[in-house]
Amino acid sequence: MATVHLRIGDLVWGKLGRYPPWPGKIVSPPKDLKKPRGKKCHFVKFFGTEDHAWIKVEQLKPYHAHKEEMIKINKGKRFQQAVDAVEDFLKKAKGKEQNSDGKGDSKGKKTPNKPLKILEEDDEDLSALKDPSEKDLTDSDPEPSTIERLGAGPGSGFKWESSPASSMEPISKRLKIVEEDTGSTSIQAADSTAINGSITPTDKRIGFLGLGLMGSGIVSNLLKMGHVVTVWNRTAEKCDLFIQEGARLGRTPAEVASMCDITFSCVSDPKAARDLVMGPSGVLQGIRPGKCYVEMSTVDPETITELSQVITSRGGRFLEAPVAGSQQLSNDGMLVILAAGDRTVYEDCSSCFQAMGKTSFFLGEAGNAARMMLILNMVQGSFMATIAEGLTLAQATGQSQQTFLDILCQGQMASTFVDQKCQNILQGNFKPDYYLKHIQKDLRLAISMGDMANHPTPMAAAANEVYKRAKALDQSDNDISAVYRAYIH
Repeated sequence: MATVHLRIGDLVWGKLGRYPPWPGKIVSPPKDLKKPRGKKCHFVKFFGTEDHAWIKVEQLKPYHAHKEEMIKINKGKRFQQAVDAVEDFLKKAKGKEQNSDGKGDSKGKKTPNKPLKILEEDDEDLSALKDPSEKDLTDSDPEPSTIERLGAGPGSGFKWESSPASSMEPISKRLKIVEEDTGSTSIQAADSTAINGSITPTDKRIGFLGLGLMGSGIVSNLLKMGHVVTVWNRTAEKCDLFIQEGARLGRTPAEVASMCDITFSCVSDPKAARDLVMGPSGVLQGIRPGKCYVEMSTVDPETITELSQVITSRGGRFLEAPVAGSQQLSNDGMLVILAAGDRTVYEDCSSCFQAMGKTSFFLGEAGNAARMMLILNMVQGSFMATIAEGLTLAQATGQSQQTFLDILCQGQMASTFVDQKCQNILQGNFKPDYYLKHIQKDLRLAISMGDMANHPTPMAAAANEVYKRAKALDQSDNDISAVYRAYIH
């Protein structure tokens, strides 16, 4: 495919995050606005909104070449108004050219400069794109999904680089937690130093232990955003790629912890998490007063309490920060981080969390993030098992599985998660995005947590049995959607 070279003044279709393609113009950014590091991008002004954003080059397409295609795909009112604004711009530009033939430049009224509104990929809704002083042209419109409201449909043939989205995660702005005098906790939107990927990295030395499905994407994004990272993995060969990208190599978890100010870990289960800290050449041997340890593994609250106690007993500072997401979301830097423990460590990790995720939550004392994470994964695992059950029941009763999916994706449960997982099932593609063995582990831990709280979890218990059967069918290292195979054997 021939590379299209774009420059300032070109009209384009720009795609920001999960939003539909939108018409805009490449313009010069303000002098005091830094360009995101590590990414080739252009500064784009969107028509019909007067908003601006840094857009990666792979998310930009020439306006005229794709105009007819986009107009056929998108039917929303705001979208049409934006296209009309482009056409008005072109007419005025053509008129100026004609009027300037043989004439001097004409002086018109200067438009007062308004402060630019810079969009980020995690802004909730394109309704936020327009100037606050403008009237909301869709106040009377019904409230379907954001994509429907803006006129972009799932049938778009417009090829972009994949945009991360997951139904299992909130579409929200970066958050901060404000603890009130009453002891309760409230959540407020936080200003981010990231502008569509531009992050001011901490000057603290970062360590990372565990380069699995999730850890690999996290480390890659930390490096891309300029962090100094030392890595370790049980299988040392996995470190090679990151060394080539600029990471340093730690020989043992203890060495990494002693060399770094903040050490993160992301491993498979409670035993692996405990062994990493308290085993031979473990993290605990490298902890000194002031050193920070951040446990990102999805484990039970009891393991978190134990790790917190042993780290702080050596003068270290502890934070748990499990992540909601998948391998793809990890690669895209769009994870949701649930943090709890030492609040000052959470603040010290700010640039790291911005690099790896779209949202972070601080949930209070250590153990709370583990509880919340297990509940979320319990719901996700149970939901996936139910979808698989529906697909197999459709087949057993002579119904088309593809038609079942098409109907499902037009209803209230429509989501990227459902569509991707079902399509993978129908294609027989069970490449892991989140290991089946890990979701079964999370279900088991959630059920145990329910038992300790004397709270029934019958739906999770039923789903857990299905995943156990899938494991018995050698599906452990496949994606969670391989639970489907438990119903057909």
